[in-house]
Amino acid sequence: MKKNNLLIVVSGPAGSGKGTVLKELLAMSDDFAISVSATTRQPRPGEVDGVNYFYITREEFEENIKNDTLIEYTQYCGNYYGTINSKVSEMLESKNVILEIEVEGAMNVKRKFPDALLILLLPPDYKTLESRLRGRGTETDEVIKARLEQSKNELACFEEYDYVVINENEGARDAALDILNITKSEIKRTSRRLEVKEKFYE
Repeated sequence: MKKNNLLIVVSGPAGSGKGTVLKELLAMSDDFAISVSATTRQPRPGEVDGVNYFYITREEFEENIKNDTLIEYTQYCGNYYGTINSKVSEMLESKNVILEIEVEGAMNVKRKFPDALLILLLPPDYKTLESRLRGRGTETDEVIKARLEQSKNELACFEEYDYVVINENEGARDAALDILNITKSEIKRTSRRLEVKEKFYE
């Protein structure tokens, strides 16, 4: 990882507004890039291959696992999700790179890259989460119930994250600003800026 460029993990249950918040963040600053994950799930209406996800077959994904070309991967609601190593390494040369991934994947990243910054994005409460999921109108009641149950399981890792950001209703820009300010502070953390100290011992 290049000095002063951060590998940032943003996780949150389906319906937390990750996509909207990160879109606001990119509009605020040119210092970030979003890593596009690979997945075996089918694209939703309006989603574009290579933009929202790399949509690949289960066989292709398992070949990537076999060849160890993924930073992390996980299964969620019956589908694989993962991050391609080479793409992230290239982007880190010039940007802070954000991985928008599920909790299990985030824990795998944390084990491999202890310096990664982990941010958990949440709606204000459970009722808001359920309302957002049902309001999308893209999933069956069975899938919604599974996602709601999964969100409770994900909170078991709450304290493994460095920061929590609450995405209030109509508050995506404020949540994005929180992430921007967190990143600015983290870049100044002494453990990330040891080269500054070294300049005084030349």
